[in-house]
Amino acid sequence: MDSTSDISIGQVVKSRAGRDKGRIFLILEIVDNQFVYVVDGDLRKLDSPKKKKMKHLIVFNTVIPEFKEKLENSVKINNSYIRKILEPFNKSF
Repeated sequence: MDSTSDISIGQVVKSRAGRDKGRIFLILEIVDNQFVYVVDGDLRKLDSPKKKKMKHLIVFNTVIPEFKEKLENSVKINNSYIRKILEPFNKSF
């Protein structure tokens, strides 16, 4: 999957290339057809998300709807919340 057409904000992805290879992220923002911003609350925090090409990500079917709702409703989110959401995925992969 090299385009952003089938993904949504809050979707769980895994990096397949780069320094962060193998790390689990959440999609924070869709930039255009090729790029997204990802966060993990640890290496990539909310105040400095990583811009990644879609071809460098493995996209999982899991979407965290609470994350998307909080972003849309401008609810304050912190990095520990993101780490807590991603914890089960980091243990299983």
